[in-house]
Amino acid sequence: SSIVEEHLNVRNKAGLFDVSHMGEFIISGPASEEFMQLVTINDVSKLRTGQAQYNAMCDENGGIIDDVIIFKKDNEFMMVVNAANIDKNFDWLESLMIEGIVLKNKSMDFGLIAIQGPASRKILQSLIKEDISNLKFYHFIDGVDIGGNETLLSRTGYTGELGYEIYARPESLKKIWENLMEEGNKYGLLPAGLGCRDTLRMEMNYLLYGNDIDLNTGPIEAGLGWITKFDKGDFIGKESIIQSKNKISKRIFCFSMLDRAIPRNGCQILHDNMLIGNVTSGTMSPMIKNGIGIGYIKKSHYKLDSRISINIRGNLKKAKIIKPPFYRHGSLHN
Repeated sequence: SSIVEEHLNVRNKAGLFDVSHMGEFIISGPASEEFMQLVTINDVSKLRTGQAQYNAMCDENGGIIDDVIIFKKDNEFMMVVNAANIDKNFDWLESLMIEGIVLKNKSMDFGLIAIQGPASRKILQSLIKEDISNLKFYHFIDGVDIGGNETLLSRTGYTGELGYEIYARPESLKKIWENLMEEGNKYGLLPAGLGCRDTLRMEMNYLLYGNDIDLNTGPIEAGLGWITKFDKGDFIGKESIIQSKNKISKRIFCFSMLDRAIPRNGCQILHDNMLIGNVTSGTMSPMIKNGIGIGYIKKSHYKLDSRISINIRGNLKKAKIIKPPFYRHGSLHN
């Protein structure tokens, strides 16, 4: 259906997404944790079996290669990467191989369905034996049976709502989808596309690789200092990130339109007719019913509630800087 209808349904009931385009790498071997610590900026050693972690990989210059999710299994790690970066990421990891690890690109061996929304737990629970009422955010269960199909079930998502992601063999995916849709019919479950996935993640200020972060962006200016663990030992990009900390002149921020207008990627941000930044993501928020955006601004111009102008097709439209997220009433932690 429409992006807005799907968006509202995810916020109020539940939506089902096919996100099989995402990539999956398996890293195993006795040195797998050492390798993961080297190639990522978060502290992987903090993970226990059954836990997942938001993380990122940087190059030697501190630029973000990709943001990823790491799953800690009994004897291996699974790294979930963005679709457009699968080959680039795998080549990068291969170039850094150390003794004692096995690296496999299993992207074609996994399908991925995300069920998101306040009704997602009820729908899923009726299809599986395992009790998921106490499955915490960023935790997962391996080997969950859904209609005779073995899956990895994780409490993760990109929407700001209670939700789960289901990793399974591609040939199992259609049956799992059908089972979920049939069971979810009584709860108002609707299929949802990547259009509303984008508007949902924007309302939560979740970054999108290629828009809000890329190789020209460091984790500190991108607001990812919270996953950058300098005390964990050496990792690729560490020295460059430390050296650049005091030289960073811009920062990521969020804004809400005051005039009726929709900001888009690439729009200029001005203050007193002076260029001070650029929009990286923008949309019309279905929940706030207002134009919202994410972008980078000169640090000296960042102040909550201060007024800025967005150049939209040659017209300056008023906006104000706000504290994210845009939407605060989701079921994420229910």
